[in-house]
Parts: sequence; structure tokens; C-alpha cells
Amino acid sequence: MTEESRTGPPTFSDKLVEILNHGAVNAALAVGYRTGLFDAMDKFEKPEPVEMIADAAGLSHRYVKEWLAVMATAEIVRVEKGESGNNRFYLPRSHADLLTRRAGSANMGVYTQEIPLLIASAMEPLIDGFRTGQGVSYDHYPGFQAFMSELAVAKHRQVLVDRFLPSVDSGRMVEKLHRGIRVCDLGCAEGVALMLMAQAFPNSRFTGMDISGDAISLAQQEALKLDLANVTFRCQDAALLGAASELDSAFDYVTAFDAIHDQTRPLDALKGIYHILSAGGTFSMVDIAARSDVVDNMDHPMAPFLYTVSLFHCMPVGMCNGGMGLGMMWGREQAVEMLKEAGFENIQVMEIPEDPFNLHFQCRKIGSK
Repeated sequence: MTEESRTGPPTFSDKLVEILNHGAVNAALAVGYRTGLFDAMDKFEKPEPVEMIADAAGLSHRYVKEWLAVMATAEIVRVEKGESGNNRFYLPRSHADLLTRRAGSANMGVYTQEIPLLIASAMEPLIDGFRTGQGVSYDHYPGFQAFMSELAVAKHRQVLVDRFLPSVDSGRMVEKLHRGIRVCDLGCAEGVALMLMAQAFPNSRFTGMDISGDAISLAQQEALKLDLANVTFRCQDAALLGAASELDSAFDYVTAFDAIHDQTRPLDALKGIYHILSAGGTFSMVDIAARSDVVDNMDHPMAPFLYTVSLFHCMPVGMCNGGMGLGMMWGREQAVEMLKEAGFENIQVMEIPEDPFNLHFQCRKIGSK
């Protein structure tokens, strides 16, 4: 780096240095989150030496020392000299409020795992896809279902029942759930959201659907552990719902949390949801808060991150078997048009309480009461 670039306006070289540093820090943040180091440091009220932090987390002193060097130079944790001259480290409370598992819906630490996991899972097949135009199957993402379940816990545990559902249909949906209705969660993965709803509303019946047999099996096991008698699961390709005559008008309320943009045939999936909804039924599609044209996303604070997740996962899995490859950043304009084409009416696009990442597309089936 030249003296001119250090004293004058930032250059593209400066930007690349910043990118390299931030990319490296993200990987180290992911390590800290996964190993529980942030949670361990959160319990300390003052700066502590490496050895105490490592022992609290049950980890190797040497590995933790190197990790803390990354965190200190990145200004994630603070470092100071102790009386004996050794370094002591501290995680500020305001940082822990965003990086630890206790952070709930404010948890940003969980997202630090996403890019490293996707790179480890799909870098080589993705490069091949650039050459062949083929999609990347779910088989290349063995750890991703577990991550998505962890992400669902972080997002839904404190928000879904207490904040999101009361916002649906101006509070009327909660009243219906208490009375007892039929609910389907499409793309339920391991069933986190579905089981939270089932626990909160025992008079309603809940069905989870996902194309992954492994995820459905894990969901069924968890439902048994929780002794939830009002829950069932079904391995189902959303694009084929329209052909399932036994599901015609079977549900009063359908939810899809960040699931539609991964579909190989998203319009068929939406038409299938319309098929399984009863007359007057409500569909809550929760999907990414973005615009459909990249030019309109230039000021989105997390656009590079979200487009990268889409590049490494959402788009290529959506291209499998000749699929559309919609991608995570399909945006509200395309989403609304596709919902209309599927037959939905009264489409409302709303922000979600305490969820800046997503929008709530609330709509009804024709024949609404």
C-alpha cells in the first residue's frame, strides 16, 4: 500500500484489504460462535487471561489464544495488560447482545456460520455449475439442515408466537388458532416453527411438509419427545401439491418461512398452496426483504451477504432438474406477481416485528369470507 493511498481518499486497493480482513474475521466469528467462546466470555464481568477463558469454554489454551488475537485486532473483544504483564480479554456487553445465543431475535452471531459452511459444502460443485449450468443438489449440503434448524431456533423462539402471529390478519389469526384450525407449514425442515405453534395452540392441528426425508424424520422424533399429539409430518415436493387430491382445501392457514425461493418450480409450489387452502384461507409467506432488480438493492445494508448466500445455496438448489433457480433475492415485485399468478388476492406486504431480514406477504384464497 502506498503512502498516497494511506493519506488520500480510499482506493480500490484499500477496499480489497478491508474485504480480506472482514472475510477472515467472519470465519473466526463463526468459530467463536460454534465453539461457545462468546457464550463463555459473556459470563465474565471483567477482562480475564487466555487460560481462564479457554477453561470456561473447555477448549485448548493455544487455539483460544490465537482466536482472541483475531478478535482483539478486529475490535470484537477488548484487550488490556494485566498487572503481571499478561494480556486479558473482555467481550463488551453490547457486543455479546448480538453475538451470543441468549441474544434471541437480535442474534447476528448465528449468521457468521453461514458463508463458511456454504463454502465448505458447495465451492467445487458451484464452480462446476458455472461451467455446466447445472444446479447443485441438497446432497452437497449435509450440515445445512442442522444450521437452518439452529437459525430457525434463533429467529422463531422469541418472535414467532409472541410477535409474528399476533400481527397476522390484525390479530384475528391468533383467535382462530386458539379456537382450533388446520395449519400447514411448508418447507418445515426439522419442524421448529411448527412445533412452537403446536405447543402454543393445542386446539389447532398442524402438518409440516418438506422435501427432505431426513429433516422430516428428525422432526417426527422431536415431536415424539415433546409428546405433541396435534402434529403430523409429510415428506412432500411442494411443486406436486396441486396433484394431491386428498389435500384439496385441507388447511385454513399455510405458512412458508424462507422456503419458496428455494423451490425448483416456485410458481407450481404457490399454486399448490392455493390448492390446499380452504376458501377464505390465509397464506403467510415470509421471505427476504429485497427488491427484484439489483439496481434497487444497491443501498441494502446486507445485499452482498444475501446475494452470496443465494449464489452458494438458494439459486443452485433451485436449478436442480431443470429448475428455475429463483434465488433468495427474487424480491417483493416478483413475489407479488407470482402470488397473483397463483391465484391469491388481497396481497399485503408488511414488515415483520423484530425481523429486518424478511417481509410478510399475507394473502387470501379466492372466496375469502
